[in-house]
Amino acid sequence: MEPKAIGGLFSLPDKHALWRIPIVLLVIVVLPGCCAWVYVAQPTTRGAKTMDVQVDTDALKAHVCFLSEDCFPRHSNNIANLDRAADRIREAFAQAGAEPRDQTFELEGNTYRNVIGRLGPAGGPVVVVGAHYDSCGLTPGADDNASAVAGLLELARLLGKDSDKLTRPVELVAYTLEEPPYFATANMGSARHAKALGEAGTDVAAVIVLEMIGYFTDERRTQRFPMRALHLCYPSRGNFIGVVGRFADRKLTKRVKVLMKGVTPLKVCSLNAPAKLPGVDFSDHRNYWSEGYSAVMITDTAFYRNPNYHELTDTWDTLDYTRMACVVQAVLNAVIALP
Repeated sequence: MEPKAIGGLFSLPDKHALWRIPIVLLVIVVLPGCCAWVYVAQPTTRGAKTMDVQVDTDALKAHVCFLSEDCFPRHSNNIANLDRAADRIREAFAQAGAEPRDQTFELEGNTYRNVIGRLGPAGGPVVVVGAHYDSCGLTPGADDNASAVAGLLELARLLGKDSDKLTRPVELVAYTLEEPPYFATANMGSARHAKALGEAGTDVAAVIVLEMIGYFTDERRTQRFPMRALHLCYPSRGNFIGVVGRFADRKLTKRVKVLMKGVTPLKVCSLNAPAKLPGVDFSDHRNYWSEGYSAVMITDTAFYRNPNYHELTDTWDTLDYTRMACVVQAVLNAVIALP
């Protein structure tokens, strides 16, 4: 006997309609999930070609050691060590052929400075590449953020050798006062720089901020994320470099990712998400958004991977300089080839 409806309700489905269930599940669950994945993670088979460039891993290590040991600690109250770090950066910019200058500002009786080096043609929309050189409290700050400053200085050297390839001016900026107590305030060095660009009406093509680029591991389950759902989209091993931006920065995020991908064997992933998602705005790129500039962060994902984040154990010997060199090479291609 066929089942009868009870009061016209709750009748069992016709066997010929069972084939509709997978389609309904596909429409309700699978397709929206795939669309969200494409929108957030921007999967792509496109990539750049390898570059015939030799990144100096010894120089990367030397810069990290100098900043994390000779300039220890580099917090906001130790002006002498901040100046020692800034002098090293300025000298490296000059040796690379950049035009170094300081952007100084007074705060609570102290003088702080961003160090800026400019390469490429005089006119046209500028590409800003930055990294903060201060560290958090009494920590060595090897990955956070000596690794990124070392990458910035090696990037300067390589760009200086091939400055004729630059179709846009490139402004390399080493920021002060990224760390607490000034993080997320108008006194961050990057906030001062971004505001100056805005007040001058500077045409900015893109902003790329380097934030912790030296910690990698091939161990399983070493990569964490701010949301469980992201584990479905990204690797569980902390062996990739990330390009992070807001939804509004999707175009730049995709361009930078494509130009970095394939240049080296290092895997490149990208994330577009609201700024309120923990970690998305945790660096200097955040300050360019308020000035109307598109900005992304290049990162090893910081505390979502590195157990030494803001700890005394964040030392030079915990970093992977070979893969750090891959990051520098990939960023170099992105800076040169950005349309």
